[in-house]
Amino acid sequence: VTVDAGMTYGQLSPLLHSKGFALHNLASLPHISIAGAINTATHGSGERNGNLATAVSALEIVTADGEVAKLSRRQDGEAFLGAVVGLGALGVITKVSLDIQPTYMMRQYVYEDLPLSAVKDHFDDIESSGYSVSLFTDWQKQRINEVWIKSRVEEGQAFEANPEFFGAKRATKNLHPIAELSAENCTEQMGVPGPWYERLPHFRMGFTPSAGKELQTEYFVPRQHAVDAILAVERLRDQVSPHLMISEIRAIAADKLWLSPCYEQACVTIHFTWKQDWPAVSKLMPVIERELAPFKARPHWGKLFTMSPAELKTRYQKLPDFIQLCKRFDPHGKFRNEFLRTNIFSS
Repeated sequence: VTVDAGMTYGQLSPLLHSKGFALHNLASLPHISIAGAINTATHGSGERNGNLATAVSALEIVTADGEVAKLSRRQDGEAFLGAVVGLGALGVITKVSLDIQPTYMMRQYVYEDLPLSAVKDHFDDIESSGYSVSLFTDWQKQRINEVWIKSRVEEGQAFEANPEFFGAKRATKNLHPIAELSAENCTEQMGVPGPWYERLPHFRMGFTPSAGKELQTEYFVPRQHAVDAILAVERLRDQVSPHLMISEIRAIAADKLWLSPCYEQACVTIHFTWKQDWPAVSKLMPVIERELAPFKARPHWGKLFTMSPAELKTRYQKLPDFIQLCKRFDPHGKFRNEFLRTNIFSS
């Protein structure tokens, strides 16, 4: 399907479903634009699911000279793989073509108080327990506060979720990832079947996502280092928790997109939804980045980070090729802003 790049996933998804089609995955909130999501490698969860940009099959970009460039997976090979997660550096994306599949139904169950010891011992089993799995934690009490397990519903399949999940108890009511907030904003839980676009996100279109006003940080670590990285952050709990609303841990499949944090490596992400206290958060991020440095963590392009440009460049082997691609599309740097000049084009 080909859409205007500024369309949101919340606008597109019901239209697709009404025609009998679906996307492979969605982010935790449907309010975001398609162009913004793919440009920053925004993702949902699911160890077999690539980020949202992996669904892109073609792009239409208005370049600095006003020309319209078209790139497709089928015809443009490596240049296409470099352009999809483009950080806005190549031009203005005006149209996006996305892979679609037959529509499907899903259900989700939430479990409370998963012991951290279960994460250590059974991480792979936990992550493979559903189509999309999210672990929410405040890093306190040696436990994961909530486990959200989203599964496809097969027609005619009888299903009853277990009352326990590796020591966690199945929730008896709908929950918000931040326990003290109302679950009214969240997608339906309790195993009630519904269309994919009403279950894959955590938050409902038309309602405030997450806590509303907040700061966000997220780091991608190679899947094989997931447990060690989680434990490294857990050791910082006394520093992190006073400034945190909630953290979320997710798994994402590897891809071939040059500036994707999942380029050629399956990843687990550790996300932080912070209270709106920039002075405190700005001091915490370098501490977290230091703890995650042994795992060669990559920050989410669309969230806050303090990693130096020099260190960032060591994380992306295709960055020199991306810079050459940018020079081809925008030789005079018309689309370079402070973020790009600092993190991509600095010498």
